[in-house]
Amino acid sequence: MPASVKPSRRLASMPALLAALLLPVLLSACQGESGAELRARAETFRQRGDQHSAVITLKNALEKEPRNAETRYLLAATYHELGDGLSAEKEARLALQQGYPKEAALALLARSLNLQAEYQKALDQTGADEDARGALLAPRADAWLALDKQDRARALYEKALQLRPNDSAAMIGMGRVAFLNGDPAAAHAWPARILAHDPEQIDALMFEAELLRAESKGAQAFDIYDKVLALQPQHRSAHVEKAYTAIGLERFQMAQAELDSALKLAPGSVLVIYTQALLDFSRGRVQEAHDSLLKVLRVAPEHMPSVLLAGVVNMRLGSWYLAEHHFRHYLERTPGNLYARKMLAASLLGSGHSREAREALEPMLINPEASGYKDAQLLALAGESSMRSRDFNQATELFEKASALDPGSSSLRTSLGLSRLENGDTARAIRELQAAISLDRDSAEAAVALIRTELRLRHFDAAGQAVQALERVQPENAVAHELKGLVAIARREPDKARAALRQALAIDPTYFAAAADLAQLALDEKQPEQARRQMLDFLATNKASVPALTMLASLADAARKPEEATRWLEQAAAVDPNAVGPAVNLIGQYLRVSEPEKALKLARTLQVGHPDNPDLLDLLGKSQLANGERAEALETYRKLSFALPRSAQAQMQVAALSLLLNQPVQAEESLKGALAIQPDFPAAQVALAELYVRKGSRDIALIVAEQLQRKHPEAAAGYQLQGDILMSKRQAAQALALYERAFKLSPVNELAIKIDDALRQAGRRIEAVQRFDRWLAAHPDDVRAQAYKAQTCMAEGDFRQAAARLEALLKRQPGNAVALNNLALAYQELGDARAQATAEAAYEQAGDQPDVMDTLAWILVEKGAAKADGARGLMLLQKANALAPKARDIRYHLAAAMAKTGDRAGARKELEALAAGDMRFAQAEQARGLLAQLQRD
Repeated sequence: MPASVKPSRRLASMPALLAALLLPVLLSACQGESGAELRARAETFRQRGDQHSAVITLKNALEKEPRNAETRYLLAATYHELGDGLSAEKEARLALQQGYPKEAALALLARSLNLQAEYQKALDQTGADEDARGALLAPRADAWLALDKQDRARALYEKALQLRPNDSAAMIGMGRVAFLNGDPAAAHAWPARILAHDPEQIDALMFEAELLRAESKGAQAFDIYDKVLALQPQHRSAHVEKAYTAIGLERFQMAQAELDSALKLAPGSVLVIYTQALLDFSRGRVQEAHDSLLKVLRVAPEHMPSVLLAGVVNMRLGSWYLAEHHFRHYLERTPGNLYARKMLAASLLGSGHSREAREALEPMLINPEASGYKDAQLLALAGESSMRSRDFNQATELFEKASALDPGSSSLRTSLGLSRLENGDTARAIRELQAAISLDRDSAEAAVALIRTELRLRHFDAAGQAVQALERVQPENAVAHELKGLVAIARREPDKARAALRQALAIDPTYFAAAADLAQLALDEKQPEQARRQMLDFLATNKASVPALTMLASLADAARKPEEATRWLEQAAAVDPNAVGPAVNLIGQYLRVSEPEKALKLARTLQVGHPDNPDLLDLLGKSQLANGERAEALETYRKLSFALPRSAQAQMQVAALSLLLNQPVQAEESLKGALAIQPDFPAAQVALAELYVRKGSRDIALIVAEQLQRKHPEAAAGYQLQGDILMSKRQAAQALALYERAFKLSPVNELAIKIDDALRQAGRRIEAVQRFDRWLAAHPDDVRAQAYKAQTCMAEGDFRQAAARLEALLKRQPGNAVALNNLALAYQELGDARAQATAEAAYEQAGDQPDVMDTLAWILVEKGAAKADGARGLMLLQKANALAPKARDIRYHLAAAMAKTGDRAGARKELEALAAGDMRFAQAEQARGLLAQLQRD
């Protein structure tokens, strides 16, 4: 490496004001200098530690000599010193292209990629180990070390030192290897050797500070960072590392000041933004940390420290699936990282996937020599996973091992006690909980667990004694008084309970659990107004209490006051407009009270800040469906299936919407995906079998039905499915027997309707009518059954009775598009003037549903009083035909409309195409008659 790019030394310090005054002079002075003179001037700036001025000067030199490789190289080296890895990489590549000596240019390229945490790329793009020479050896070794390949790194460091005994980068690398191997003395010896020769060598000083920080000697590390910054005020990494050290010591103001300095030096630096995220997270500013990490991962998706921190931040935000994604990504690169593996397990437990959590920990538990086998925390996570998977024997075994490794841990003994309790070993469970209390009398965790256990076992006296013991040790603990109240409730001593719970609130007026217990006590005593008053009193002193506002909404709902419930939920959501939980509750409420536009607007607003939140995606999909946005809902549920990759239900939602939008191939794919996740998923099996029927693969569908019957003999689904298949084969009598069997297991309206249809197709109409009328008499509020009855009346030509039933139904559900559409048809047949208005209302509700468009269009065409009506009807029929090209009745109506509006040739063409296919539809005879007439004409 040329002498001009050795680590810089400080010759003189330039105050910021003087630098600002001289900058215009510097820029104008550059105009008359040659490229060589400008390079020399830039080197002077670098030696002074003024890298920014050096960058400006080198850029001016490149304007004069754009293909000067030495200038490119110096600019790359200066960017590297500033910590701008991306710019350094770009300039190093250009220097290489323009002919700069290959070894030095590749070495600088490797260091620039290492600075961006692109370690594998640094290796892939700089040749092979066996070909590396001189300055390239150490940066390649650094990349191997970052990828946890110590042996390969050590070999390259040793080779570098054989060739260049004073290679400071290789010596620092050897120090890192020594520290990783548990030899701190040897690690310190390497930078000491460099500093003995050159006390102001920046890289050696930075490494020594790094070692001190790792040994929890923050104050000594600060001294070294200050020395580096005195030598080189623009050393961005020194500011960042000093901030990092300050974060570890919880000296947050100092950390922020250092990061502000670093940010001025390198505004877009990945390392600066990452450290800012770490600082924000450490200060409890989790959302700010999340936003910073998004910036980092957009430009550097492989920056592994940011990937790991993103996992932790998403866990804190409750985004378990995103956290899992980041931890898995991190472990792909460093599978042996114990912390990341524990975090992955914790995220899986958070999302309710206990079995997968146990599998994630398995590599660390495969043998007694594995590192995780001696980690109490990892064993505890494995025990918790087993507990949630209801493998209580294994959970107890793991908690026992964890407790043996950390016998002084009260929380581990508490978990062991709870696992024994679930295993049915109540006596030993209680002894473990008592032991946990004796280990840490100042912690309420074990005492609370013991009291709740005694209450669960209905050992009220023992629970009361445990409460008294906790109260003696922690008389000002609100939790102790709440538990005292719960014991009194269990003993049916409401007055004592109220006194204890009020005492809990007197100690801690913000303790919602005690207020909620008082409200529940009032509800138990059939005093809902008193419960409401309790929540209002709590809210008076805790105005932003989301739980209190939510409970008031629940009380209003129970009192059948939906408008009041909505107002409380709106207040809860307004406390923090970016919070997901209250917004989810409010969106659900808007959907329940038929305000879909508000639901959709809120869901869209929240989804911008939380694009992958499963609850929001689900409610956004529901809101889109409620607003008639079916295609948009399908896309939303596809996103949900990506956010919940192990959710069979999410795949099922995609399949259902795909079917609704007539996309059978995509539906089949999603159903198979659901069954791959959850093979025993009856709804998915039934839906897939129905698809097979539609495709004509009835034998495969029958196999699915028989499998369902064998696996779930007491469930209706298998028998109902087989009945559906037989109905598709026009075997109504055989299907009826299966529907009857299914109905005995599950007497629901769907089966009542299918039995009626099977009876009619079997020629037993009178029996069908009598039986279905009995169902309606027993279920007068069954809207679906009423709608079906109206359809059967219409099919039999009894339009007056059909209209009466549909009018009654619409009083219950004014916006029911199907009922409006059928009523319009009935009115049309009856010659009722209300037909068009009713069809218009159905069209307004349903949007682009072909059947509804067809009804309105046909009414307009038959009306034919105004030319505009016929034209509009024709337009609607063309659109409906395009949406449902296989609907034969719509195609006939389109042909009839064309004939009526003058396009007789077009009408004849449509009817001839229709006649060439299946003519089994209600108006087939009229279609044949019109075709014959057009052919005669």
